[in-house]
Amino acid sequence: MDEEVLEQADYLYSCAETEKLYQLLLQYKDSDEAEFLWRLARASRDMAFLPDMEDKRKKELMFEGFEYVKKALEKDEKCSAAHKWYAVCLSDVGDYMGVKVKIGNAYIIRDHLEKAIELNPKDATSFHILGYWCFAFAELPWYQRKVAAVMFSSPPVSTYEEALQFFLKAEEVDPNFYSKNLLMLGKTYLSVKEKEKGLLFLTRAKEYPAHTLEDKEVHKEAVELLKKLV
Repeated sequence: MDEEVLEQADYLYSCAETEKLYQLLLQYKDSDEAEFLWRLARASRDMAFLPDMEDKRKKELMFEGFEYVKKALEKDEKCSAAHKWYAVCLSDVGDYMGVKVKIGNAYIIRDHLEKAIELNPKDATSFHILGYWCFAFAELPWYQRKVAAVMFSSPPVSTYEEALQFFLKAEEVDPNFYSKNLLMLGKTYLSVKEKEKGLLFLTRAKEYPAHTLEDKEVHKEAVELLKKLV
């Protein structure tokens, strides 16, 4: 494995040089190394979310990323990051496949996130994503629950309390690692009626240094939520 290329790739990722990273890793799309393939899957996904990306190309990149991460898992099923990004990419492509597929995928997504955590309990983002999964199912509107119950004898369920535990665990593993985790902690505390803690984490999310586009979006949402609360 070319360690220098991986180092260069991780440096480009840390600088949010999405297009350069994608072009670099694309040269390794036929690699047998999971470490290249899951990074390429993540880069494809990041490309898809670039501003002004046209819908057709966005969809292509999502499905492309999913193929790369599938291959990464085939090459190394003990790779924690491959399980994590498999879960994320499966969720992304599910958005194009209708409610039934998306709900069916939810179980698989959770399994892969749990496997990622089992293989690497020091990865805060896996805990964060699992927290996000729980939050999404905790706030699922009743009519979607009814649809899910018709399709599945036991549709996926979760609670805000469960989501909170995962977001807190992510913070414990790597404090202040991600603006979105602070935002989700704030939102989840509000959902369990702990307003003081909610305000605390929303304020931390608002004050987080905005390095990426996502950080800026988090800042904006935190500001808007705080306006309504104070």
